[in-house]
This record gives sequence, structure tokens and C-alpha cells, in this order.
Amino acid sequence: MQLKRRQFLFLGSFSAIGTGFLGWKLFGQNVGNSLLEPAIAANPAKKDLLLRFVSVADTGTGARGQYSVAKAMNFYHQKNPYNVVVLAGDNIYNNGEIEKINAVFERPYQPLLKKGVKFHACLGNHDIRTDNGVPQVKYAGFNMKGRYYTFGQDKIQFFALDTNGNADWKNQLVWLEKELSLSKADWKVVFGHHPIYSSGHYGSNSKFIKTFTPLFQKYNVQLYINGHEHNYERTRSINGTSYLTCGAGAGNRPVGRSEWTEYSTSNLSFATHDVYADRIEVNGIGVDNRVFDQGVIKLRSV
Repeated sequence: MQLKRRQFLFLGSFSAIGTGFLGWKLFGQNVGNSLLEPAIAANPAKKDLLLRFVSVADTGTGARGQYSVAKAMNFYHQKNPYNVVVLAGDNIYNNGEIEKINAVFERPYQPLLKKGVKFHACLGNHDIRTDNGVPQVKYAGFNMKGRYYTFGQDKIQFFALDTNGNADWKNQLVWLEKELSLSKADWKVVFGHHPIYSSGHYGSNSKFIKTFTPLFQKYNVQLYINGHEHNYERTRSINGTSYLTCGAGAGNRPVGRSEWTEYSTSNLSFATHDVYADRIEVNGIGVDNRVFDQGVIKLRSV
């Protein structure tokens, strides 16, 4: 286990330097001209912008890769302010030890935290290795109302899940369907640590596809965000739902493509989301502060 830890930290630190070139070399054919766009420009909020938020996952190494992504997130904030970050699990490597919180969260994101940006976390598989993740649920900086919870802003409602194998699945699924059915939000965004559709190391989860996709379709969930795969992947709309993996927040692994893949890359990165009344504009941004992916999720009416 110690060897794996060292390997992961090495990948996280090396990636900040090498993955930009390597990712372009391997996946540049999918990028188009957006890779050559200038670094993030100031973009004054449009009058009809409802919310801007950022998503990232698999961050908690305290190594160079995490700091590189955190720096890019802060740079983006300076140009395009946001107040919400979806933190999709594996918040503290390697075993979820809360005593590491300063090194793996408070220090890397200090500039954002000082500006009042709120991180809303869920639990990853590494997070539950210590006391089943209870210290993280109680940690104020993660803004968790429980192992699964919901919160909303304007016309957007978020639903955070515990997707771990030992989750309280029976009660959680009843809760999720009830909350989705009661929600009056135009935009419903669900996030959890584990992927549903993925072209990465672990691949798609057939059990999750059977469990979640009928609920998402029935209750008009337009976006699911996850980590676990240490890459970036955005799918096309699958029965009305787009799936976004943003797990290259500190280290990375190779990723392929599937028939439903809109864009994928192994680059260290995070995702941004500009929510409007009729669409969500999604950007993938690397540690070089460049937009490498742009997509639009259109509002789907029931």
C-alpha cells in the first residue's frame, strides 16, 4: 500500500509538468482549436447567469499535482468569480485521515476559502477508510449535511450521494427518489464519487446504470458529476443526462473513448459550469489555464 501511495504522489507531481504535452499528444485530435485558445480571459457575468460553479475530484494528496490544479482554480476565480465547488470524493488520501485536512484541503484552497467559496463534498472510497468517513461528514469545510444530502441555489438543486459499497443504499435510494420527485428546480445536478458511464480504468458500472439512469430519466436529472477515475470525460446526453468525470484533480491515469464520449483526456484539470435558464455551459480547464473542452447541456423539459 505504501508503494502505491508513493506511485500516486509521483504521478500527481509529475503530471503538472508533463501531462499537458502528453495529453495533447494522445488526445489532441479530440480538442480542436479550443486547445490553442488563450488562457482564461475575464468574462463578466451575463445578466441571465443563474450560477457559476466548479467541480473537481480525487484531490486530497497534498502533492504538486493538487496544488497545480488548485492554482488554476484560483486563477479562474480571479477572472470568473464563483462561490460553489462540487468536491466529488477522495478528499483525503490515502485513508481519509482528518488530521491531514490542512495539508490536503485548507492550504491548497486557502485563496478560494478566504474569498468565501464553499466546497460541497461527498465521500470517496479512500475517505471511508478511517471511521467510515464520519470525521469528514462532520468537518465544517466540506458543508456536508450527512452522507447524502441536497442543497440548492436559485433554480438549481444539487443532490450529493454516498456511492461507496457500504452505503445505506436502501434508505438512500428512497431518499433520492423522494427528493427528486419533490424538487421544483429547473436544473437537477447529482454528484457522487463513483462513475456511472466511464471510458477509464474502472469502466462503466452496469449496476449503477440499472439503478440510477431510470431515476434520472424519470425526474429529469440533466447532469451527473463524479470522480474515482483520474481523468476528465464528458459524455453526450444519454437519455437526457450528461455524465462528467472530473477526477484529475491531483493525479491522472489514461482514458479512452466510448461511443457516447464527447471528450476525454488524462490531463490534470477541473471543470466549470455556467448555469443559465436554458443551458449549462461546461468547460474543461487544465493547469496551463487553457480551456481544452467546451460543451453545452440544454435544458430538458419533462
